[in-house]
Amino acid sequence: MKKIAIVGTQGVPAQYGGFESLVENLISEYKSQDVAYTVFCSARDYTVRRSTYKGARLKYIPFLHANGVESILYDILSLLCCIRNFDTVLVLGVSGCVFLPIFRLLYHGRLIVNIDGLEHKRAKWGGFARWFLRLSEAVAVRYADVVISDNQCIQDYVTETYHQPSVLIAYGGDHVLRNVSEEKQLQILRDYQLENRQYALSICRIEPENNCHVTLEAFAENGQPLLFIGNWSSSKYGRNLKERYKDRRNIILMDSIYDLDILYTLRKNCRVYIHGHSAGGTNPSLVEAMFFGRPILAYDVAYNRESTHGAARYYKTSGELEALCREEDLDGDQVLQIAYDHYLWQKIIRQYEALFA
Repeated sequence: MKKIAIVGTQGVPAQYGGFESLVENLISEYKSQDVAYTVFCSARDYTVRRSTYKGARLKYIPFLHANGVESILYDILSLLCCIRNFDTVLVLGVSGCVFLPIFRLLYHGRLIVNIDGLEHKRAKWGGFARWFLRLSEAVAVRYADVVISDNQCIQDYVTETYHQPSVLIAYGGDHVLRNVSEEKQLQILRDYQLENRQYALSICRIEPENNCHVTLEAFAENGQPLLFIGNWSSSKYGRNLKERYKDRRNIILMDSIYDLDILYTLRKNCRVYIHGHSAGGTNPSLVEAMFFGRPILAYDVAYNRESTHGAARYYKTSGELEALCREEDLDGDQVLQIAYDHYLWQKIIRQYEALFA
């Protein structure tokens, strides 16, 4: 029995986030019986603290959140708890990886780090944070036994920057598929005053690097129905956009939705899905959207082209997005096939477990 510790996430049950969904699926019914997981969780983020979940042991780190600046100490404390009794430690993200030189003196098992989507390049970070994340990334690549890249562009970056190999493993997305009756789907669409295949949909964190302003500018111009779901009140950027576009009759701005049946229905019945992310590697939200077989209009960066294998349609400006939305022959069959070929969780889990062996 291989004993695996997972460090670097808020924890499970997953409440949000790509890494949390990854862990949720790694410990699912598809996992090997030869693997025993321990997942480190933030005590501050869970009012109900279980000792086990889906067969995995849960260990809680007190006082600290798993995000923001607190994540550095949170990850370090988690690593200190892993020094004994684990064959492999899987670290998700690089926040606490500055500690790895000391950790490797104390821990003699296998260390695997998923470096995520080049956090130091994200626009939301200031100069010091970018420097620190870049340092943490470099330390992670140097001291890990295995580095995981979630996108071919990330893998190329690791090779070119550090002259080190990495293993390419993306995210799965089929966990979003559900059995929702046609009757219930129709009722949900009525509740949201939407017509089947008559609206565009976008779901994301409301941040400048997700180009929310570009999407809204395009639909303010073309007048087509848009449902845009996100955390509008969490930043000045989001609040300003909501104030500017709240009175547009064709644009519906909604706060985050967590009901999985509703999310399934909204994704399945949209005319097109808009993916504005410009940073990161393989964005989980894009992989999830691909499983619905709807046409995807994605921001034109290499990460998105790699994730969709060139089968989406791409834009850079609001004018280009508006023009794409007017096209009548948009099709999502090819992205659906790519999703089933590359992003099934059962396949992703086997790739991770091969590294543990």
